[in-house]
Amino acid sequence: MLKLLKESKTLALSIITAIFTVVPETIFGKYKLLSNVSYEVNIALNRIFVFIVVFFLSIIIKAIYLRYRRSICIKGNNYSIKVEYGDLFKMHDCKKVIPFDECFTTSVGESPSDINPGSLCGQYLIKYPIHDMQSLIDDSDLKPARSKSKYQNKVRYDSGRLIQRDDYLLMAFAKLDKDGIGRLSRDELLECLSMLWQEIDKYYGQKDVCIPILGSGVTRIDGASLTQQELLDIIIGSYRLSTHKIKYPCQLHIVCIEQDNFSLNKVGENI
Repeated sequence: MLKLLKESKTLALSIITAIFTVVPETIFGKYKLLSNVSYEVNIALNRIFVFIVVFFLSIIIKAIYLRYRRSICIKGNNYSIKVEYGDLFKMHDCKKVIPFDECFTTSVGESPSDINPGSLCGQYLIKYPIHDMQSLIDDSDLKPARSKSKYQNKVRYDSGRLIQRDDYLLMAFAKLDKDGIGRLSRDELLECLSMLWQEIDKYYGQKDVCIPILGSGVTRIDGASLTQQELLDIIIGSYRLSTHKIKYPCQLHIVCIEQDNFSLNKVGENI
């Protein structure tokens, strides 16, 4: 509420300054709010009345804007982040990051070790099936991690590493436990993000890059119960601190899902 009042005050002052600059003083003297006061006092009262009206109108306009806006833009030194509601698959003229697990599993199903068909990765694999993931890995010259996965001792890849496939960037993300379930600790998430920014810097090719809110889907974040709001702030904070950024005018887009406990107006509160 205080933020709304502060922003409304700024908007109202801008409008009032423009009005008082353009409208002649004599206009404010034509209308008398009180009949028993001097001309000068009447002008002052009219100015105060106009300011109050404009201020309340600014509150209404700002509240409507904050309620229905679909995106916000965060700008820094030669970089820009756009946080927006949308469907990652419907984003155009950009490269889109799809989080896989550390082994780049491609089997979609209902067992714990399968990719959930409702997840972003599952939707991608249903839309664009991959019949030979190993060939994609080999073509990208992606090197395996030093250690093996806890799940069936499979070959795994460091979280944050990317494989380019057309306009999609397939990312090694969740680490698998012995049951094949994707997990990450908070520290591992931060390490993954740090690696991701390096990889995006290498692959973005003067195009915008779109990512989801990583960790807000089926992947479990161990030791922390993080909301989509908190995860978004972690991602933004990590990107700001990274030395690897998409150079302006290209942007990093963070595509969000509308939820009851999530608001674009709260972005940055947890940083």
